[in-house]
Amino acid sequence: MDLTPIQRDILNALINLHRQHETVVKGEAIARLIDRNPGTVRNQMQLLKALSLVEGVPGPKGGYRPTGTAYQVMDIENLQEETLVPIYRNGEFVENTTVAEISLTTVRSTEKCNGLLKILGNTKAFAAGDSLQIGPTPINRLIVRGVVFGRDDTNNSLLINICEMVSLPQKTVSHYMRPLSEDSTLRPDDSLADASSHFIKYNIHGAAVEDSGKIVGVATTTDITRAVSQNRTEDRVKDIMTKELITVDGEMQLYDVVKLFQKYNIGQLIVTIDGVPKGILSKTDVMNELSFC
Repeated sequence: MDLTPIQRDILNALINLHRQHETVVKGEAIARLIDRNPGTVRNQMQLLKALSLVEGVPGPKGGYRPTGTAYQVMDIENLQEETLVPIYRNGEFVENTTVAEISLTTVRSTEKCNGLLKILGNTKAFAAGDSLQIGPTPINRLIVRGVVFGRDDTNNSLLINICEMVSLPQKTVSHYMRPLSEDSTLRPDDSLADASSHFIKYNIHGAAVEDSGKIVGVATTTDITRAVSQNRTEDRVKDIMTKELITVDGEMQLYDVVKLFQKYNIGQLIVTIDGVPKGILSKTDVMNELSFC
């Protein structure tokens, strides 16, 4: 079905707004999104209704909604359940826009990796040279970063040069934690030398501190280095450890936990199972997992 550019703009905006709010859409809202006169939108809606692409709902709370044919004509999959896949332009979140498809168009080149983004939103808001971040996607937690080098307003697509792609595994934190055991934890009265030897033995950068079967803190190589630089070589682990524990449930997704490292500026997290501390997860553990993938 041949549609004019403005008709495609209207249909795309209608589908996007209807998908987000799950209700009928006012013509004024469409006009604002595509920067057109409301009267122009109303006139085009009459033609789109005649083509069975739009249904009109009368009344004060009425408006428009797209038909199944509209999704087919716009080549947009009509999902029963969906999640917003955010897009950031030059570091700022783009409202009323989501990424519908990500396609890799150049994968054999040794110099570039290009991709095509099909979006639900206004492609005219993007320009060549814009830096983009897409994601995370709901299942694979894929994040794509790149730079726009072209766009196709007719098909609501952006062409980008991909600079980076990261996908975090779907497994929960419990699969990556180091289990707590008597041999792998420190004691409050351990010396700094004992703690350093422990880190070297297990090739780790931090450990939980246990006292009478209870986790009372976390000590790291950074804590030891700081104490030594301050000539506090006689300190014990209890003097340098972090006592305010940050815990996470073992069923949390790795993606959600990674954000906690950044939020609290820490390198170690205690992992609980059914509310009981069972393991420890470090930034290094996460980076090793990502480098392996």
